[in-house]
Amino acid sequence: MFPSDLISAFFLLSEVSIGLMGNSLLSMLYIHAFLSQPHLKKPVDTIFTHLTLVNILSIVFRLIPDVMASFAVRILFHDAVCKAVLYAYSVTRGLSICTTSLLSAFQAITVGSNLRKWAWLKSKLESCICPSLLFIWIINTFLYIPMVENIQGQINFTLVGSRNSQTYCRSIQVRYHTTVSLVTALMIRDILFVFIMMWTSLYMVTLLFRHNRRTQHVHSFSVSLQAFSEKKATHSILLLVSFFVFFYCANTFVTFYLFYRPKSSPVLDMISRVLSSGYPIICSYVLMNNRRIISKFISSFSNSECIFSTR
Repeated sequence: MFPSDLISAFFLLSEVSIGLMGNSLLSMLYIHAFLSQPHLKKPVDTIFTHLTLVNILSIVFRLIPDVMASFAVRILFHDAVCKAVLYAYSVTRGLSICTTSLLSAFQAITVGSNLRKWAWLKSKLESCICPSLLFIWIINTFLYIPMVENIQGQINFTLVGSRNSQTYCRSIQVRYHTTVSLVTALMIRDILFVFIMMWTSLYMVTLLFRHNRRTQHVHSFSVSLQAFSEKKATHSILLLVSFFVFFYCANTFVTFYLFYRPKSSPVLDMISRVLSSGYPIICSYVLMNNRRIISKFISSFSNSECIFSTR
């Protein structure tokens, strides 16, 4: 193993550790809140929990195979495992796009619930969350099925300078119409959900700006506290969408550049891996910035300690 491969392996391993630690901690906090304080659960918490679980799966299927390949572990070079890993990662990546878009749309409706045109929709939000999550699972599960036929594991051969080669898998020759149909469907999905993210984010920014101008002279403590909590949650989601759009656009640019580049570049390959896994890693820490879930966990833990000490 070359020193550069060893450095790359430990760098990827640190990414895996940071990403899994943050998302696992956040998902456990949400699950604990659901079990210990179900009366305080909000509909948006279901989307947050789903997003953290999707991030965990995305990190596992994106980075761990690269770490194993960097340490020269050959188990993932087999054809069936290679197809399963890349299919699972592609599905989780699509789920990440759709879930972030759903989260942004949900928060936009919540922030704009004071407006008459959105009031009727807010009462139906909670009943629409689980069907919406099931719908995006169905879409992404069936969308990537044609891709499985186009993947082949690298067994006992080496590809040099191949545009389509990856660390442990490569694309094989496929029918033209299959490739075009798959790429077109993926582009339509990505453009649609990224557009929803950006449109709802712009809508939330506009509402927050109007709300600040309207309530800057209001000094009611209860109104200010509620507005501050809602504003902080909205800021976290806006920051989350901004990070997603940045990593998505940057990774898309680097991926297309690598595809049309005549020779492979280890540095650009590493940048592509970092960009593709950047959003799942940083997502949990952005959500922790909204300390409502953490404060609820600390308060419930303190109450349980008080009950235990009393007994």
